[in-house]
Amino acid sequence: MKIKSYTSCRAILDLLLIPFFILVSLNVHSQQLNVGAAQRIITPNPLIAVSGGVGTPKPTTEKKGELYVRAMVLEKGGEKIAIVNVDNLGWPASLGNRARKLIKDIPFNNILIGATHTHSAPDAYAFPDEKGNFAADLKYLDWCVIQIADAVNEASQNLEPAQLKIAVGEAKGKIAYNYYAPELYDPRCGVIQALGTKGKNKDRPIVTLLNYAIHPEVIGSDRGILSPDLIGPLYDRIEAKTGGMALFMNGAQGGMVTADNRLGNGHEAFDWEECKRIGNLLADEALKIISTADIQENPELYCTSKQTEFPIDSEMMRYIINNSPLNMGDSDSAVSTTLNLLNIGSAQILTIPGEALPNIGYYLKRNMPTEHPFLFGLTNDAFGYILTKEDFNSFKRYDYVSRTSLGEKTGEILINDLLALIKSSPKPKK
Repeated sequence: MKIKSYTSCRAILDLLLIPFFILVSLNVHSQQLNVGAAQRIITPNPLIAVSGGVGTPKPTTEKKGELYVRAMVLEKGGEKIAIVNVDNLGWPASLGNRARKLIKDIPFNNILIGATHTHSAPDAYAFPDEKGNFAADLKYLDWCVIQIADAVNEASQNLEPAQLKIAVGEAKGKIAYNYYAPELYDPRCGVIQALGTKGKNKDRPIVTLLNYAIHPEVIGSDRGILSPDLIGPLYDRIEAKTGGMALFMNGAQGGMVTADNRLGNGHEAFDWEECKRIGNLLADEALKIISTADIQENPELYCTSKQTEFPIDSEMMRYIINNSPLNMGDSDSAVSTTLNLLNIGSAQILTIPGEALPNIGYYLKRNMPTEHPFLFGLTNDAFGYILTKEDFNSFKRYDYVSRTSLGEKTGEILINDLLALIKSSPKPKK
């Protein structure tokens, strides 16, 4: 009788525990990191003029490589983030926000959109001339907005269980230098690689994200060539070696941290072969850096954002913002933009809405509570150069970067607001 009673009670207990185990299983699954990636070619056909900065775009007669939108989506628990890059000089929030509105299931401020900063892609600012006219192809930009949203939505549909490898190290070789002061640049390269854990992608890279500060302007805008510049060969090299998608995010490359295409005789190399040399070298260095990194099997994911306002002191920047047909601002005195902080496993990432000088980049990284600091420059917006007040208009060499900056307060506001984000956020952890 006792045995029957015990058996009956055990059966009842087992039935009661079934929902518990189902809930635990579902919770464990929801806490699994999932990663997806997708891309779209955005090379205009037929070719259109390209822009290397303020002024009238230059006509093109040929292309070297393809222009892309590339998207990486990460999801864990209730957090979902998209990291996107566009082969362009910059990508204003007025265009980025239009794409964000077309993206499903990802919070608006969790979608980070950056630019590679190639100087041989179509004008995405619709720079106005002195008469208020512009030469940008608005239909092309409308089409790019849709391609961005489509790439992110596809990456979100492609989500699969993943684990990460994360590393930061010095990229060695003739890759970059500071045109104003050759040694004043950051040689560190940050890499985040997502590896599949199931099916055909088990232990294989889904996507490899590379973060490095450099101007991709080997070709520039004056040679009649439309091109992703050195970023195209970089992508090709990483994808050929890993089988997964590659994604490049620029860093604090202002002032002017550029491609080291010096030939040693006072001349420079401006051709596609030099783009391949630098792109392949940077890709190889990145893969070397990540090759010995430990696997982070269950990394944490965190995203926060902050709205920041910068005063507009530059008459040139005020004219561009007020007269571009892209509606980049609604005030004569200030612009508002979004700053993000991400924790992805052991990595912490801060976004910069422009081209911060390398001393700002070094200072921010030094104050980030991680051995794996990342800075995504030209992300969420691209408001010219960002200098500290001490550097602003302090040297003749800085005349150009000061003139194409919002003003002397930009750097200080950026640093203070990003430090506040760091202070109010959890520390990154695996």
